[in-house]
Amino acid sequence: MKLNYLLFLVSLVLSGQVYAERLVLSDIIPPEDLENVHVVKLASDSYSTDFVIFVKNMVPLHKHVEHSETIYVLEGKGLFQLGDQSMEIVAGDYIRVPKGTPHAVKVLSSTPLKIISVQAPEFFGKDRVKVNY
Repeated sequence: MKLNYLLFLVSLVLSGQVYAERLVLSDIIPPEDLENVHVVKLASDSYSTDFVIFVKNMVPLHKHVEHSETIYVLEGKGLFQLGDQSMEIVAGDYIRVPKGTPHAVKVLSSTPLKIISVQAPEFFGKDRVKVNY
């Protein structure tokens, strides 16, 4: 019995997957010298990558060819562009950005926008395509 449990634990460690983790998001703060965007990677596996992102000014219009993005606003206020739509976003808002959809944000608050961003599948940072309208 103990050997089976030990093998199970070893397989979990070797798989690199995290099944449960608690983070206190209020402990994640931007650097004092934040120029515009600061990204903190929270977790990643083959299915998705989770980030906390701080935006001081704006993120230019772009799209992800191979990824969808789910955004949850934690702090701040912004003007979010999703395709042809523009919407004001505030803490508590949830935005689903389908794969290939142009999106951008301009911060409207005096404090940085703080969001959770979940990219699916796993995001390695190379699927950001600038879009010109």
